[in-house]
Amino acid sequence: MEIEVKDINNNVKGKISLSEKIFCSAVSGSVVHGAVVSYLANQRQGTHATKTRGLVRGGGRKPWKQKKTGRARHRSIRSPIWRGGGIVFGPEPRDYSINMPKGMKKAALYKALAIKLTDGEIGVIDSIAVEKPSTKAIVEMIEKMGLNSKTLLIVLPEKDENIMLSVRNIPTAAVISVSDLNAYYISAFDYILFTAEAISILEVKAEVA
Repeated sequence: MEIEVKDINNNVKGKISLSEKIFCSAVSGSVVHGAVVSYLANQRQGTHATKTRGLVRGGGRKPWKQKKTGRARHRSIRSPIWRGGGIVFGPEPRDYSINMPKGMKKAALYKALAIKLTDGEIGVIDSIAVEKPSTKAIVEMIEKMGLNSKTLLIVLPEKDENIMLSVRNIPTAAVISVSDLNAYYISAFDYILFTAEAISILEVKAEVA
């Protein structure tokens, strides 16, 4: 399986072969859904909390005597039925994380890439380089490649501060290193643009595993 390699001006520079192990995954698509759910759940901090009647300050004294007042009996002004009282069945700190085996995460990544390739939503560029942060340069590249109407994820072989700073002001684009790539990021964007070196690193990792 081959794919065209283009430059930043959208000119075809050649072709490279893609690993069938990565881009022709035959596993069920449900594994991608599981990986996305796991990723989003693991982003939740779970620090939400409310105070029960035992945690709300005050209310140590009985508001009025039990009988002969004509009013309903009450033990504390911090009862849940009082304004300023405790909360009943409110959220408490909890762990939302969903553990997923490394093998399943990798399978989900490969399946997500295979789906994107089948849909024609993966491209390869020979290289991306900017001497200093320049949003204008990245925007021009995106327009020349005809991707300005899509959400775009640029996959680099390693973190590049200049490119990251150039992309962060573009609301429809994001950049990530190939080591941080996962099924969630693949699914979240309309189009995935790899550099040729990033493809090579991804395939080397797949062979080593």
